[in-house]
Amino acid sequence: MKHLLFILVLIGTTIYGQSKSESTLPVNLKEMSYNEYLGFVKKYHPLVKNANLEISKAQANLMMARGGFDPKLQLDYNKKQFQGTEYYSIMNSSFKIPTWYGIDIKAGFDENEGYYLNPQNKTPSNGLTSLGISVPLGQGLLINQRMADLQKAKIQVKLSQAEQKLEAIAVLYDASVAYFNWKKNYEEKLLYEDYSINAQKRYDGIKSLIKEGDEPAIDSIEAGIVVKNRLLSLEDSKLKLTKAKLELSNFLWLENNIPLELAEVIIPEKKLGQTIQETLNISDLANPRFSVLNHPKIEALQSKIDLLTVEKKMKANMLLPKIDVGYSYLAQPNPTTLNSNDNYKVGVDFYFPLFLRKERGSLKFAQYKIQESEFIRDLEKVQLTNKIITQKTEIQSLTKQQKLIDKLVSDYDTMLQSEERLFTLGESSLFLINTRENNLVSAQLSQIALENRFFTSNSELYKIMANPN
Repeated sequence: MKHLLFILVLIGTTIYGQSKSESTLPVNLKEMSYNEYLGFVKKYHPLVKNANLEISKAQANLMMARGGFDPKLQLDYNKKQFQGTEYYSIMNSSFKIPTWYGIDIKAGFDENEGYYLNPQNKTPSNGLTSLGISVPLGQGLLINQRMADLQKAKIQVKLSQAEQKLEAIAVLYDASVAYFNWKKNYEEKLLYEDYSINAQKRYDGIKSLIKEGDEPAIDSIEAGIVVKNRLLSLEDSKLKLTKAKLELSNFLWLENNIPLELAEVIIPEKKLGQTIQETLNISDLANPRFSVLNHPKIEALQSKIDLLTVEKKMKANMLLPKIDVGYSYLAQPNPTTLNSNDNYKVGVDFYFPLFLRKERGSLKFAQYKIQESEFIRDLEKVQLTNKIITQKTEIQSLTKQQKLIDKLVSDYDTMLQSEERLFTLGESSLFLINTRENNLVSAQLSQIALENRFFTSNSELYKIMANPN
């Protein structure tokens, strides 16, 4: 009788192991794969879209900088009429074409008249045309503000692209951790559900054995304690799972910034360990051609150095004297007489501070900032290389640890089954069975935690690599 009754006690002791490897999902449950989840985050998460806006802003800034080279049409007209006398009528029009090396090409037409007109503004009755050029011979020839603005705007686009990748990676990493935490808590809840069922069945079986007089009454107390502990752990795992699902929902959005909430029927990917490296595109890290020089963080630091280099060129340019020379050829439209080559207008502007202390100090300061940024860039290269090596080593170690913990769980399960067989023969006790089962539960919890570490470690490598594509 004892043997037959205890068969009922032990029904379901291997439920968890079977459900984890062999059972199929209930028809009302649907997996949300990790790859599908990341697709939602990449496409719809507000912070990822906000990072994309930085590129658009940089491109708009580039358009503004290019506007410094747009041709410009200008017209100035002033007229004064008082008590029947035309004091003056002044019209100055010009068309200016800025070029790359600070040279400006300018065409103009002036038509000025009036009783009180300044003689130097006087023009022929049919107006005066001009065609001229303005050339900076010192400051502004090799680099000037509009050239610097355009160069910096182009560099800013590259900087924004690198920073966009880094910001997107940070969001995707946090989203991945939330997914792994959800999966971990989901599997822990399943484990406690199964062992709660086992504990209740064992408790019912022990009570039946006690009624038959085959077990001491104290065994029902011990079996009841196990039931309560399992229910307590199950309730705590449900709470953790609820919190994990809400945390995960923070990363689920649809178009038009509509937030999503994870439905009860959605469960995490079961075979994530087989697909995670392919999903994160980190399975080819053994490629010897990989270089941290293409890393977004290095690209961002290099772009900042390039921006400082443009600033340094501007500071060096200030050491030169300011010499602007302009020449314009003057002519009458439809003249009645031949134009003379003597009709022209020239001008020279010269400026040069004697000691240049301000300019030399600014140049030195710019050079020191570049050196500081180069030190940071070089240090970051070494740190990134070492981080990648460290993370790859950790993943390899965790892979080995997973194989060991799998074997350990199998061994604990064998010990539990052996203890159960001894109990049916009257050579063991409920205490020993509970001890074996507790060891198995602890090993399976460690197995879940180690799997979570493996997933997180892969995600950390993905974050270090910073390749969100």
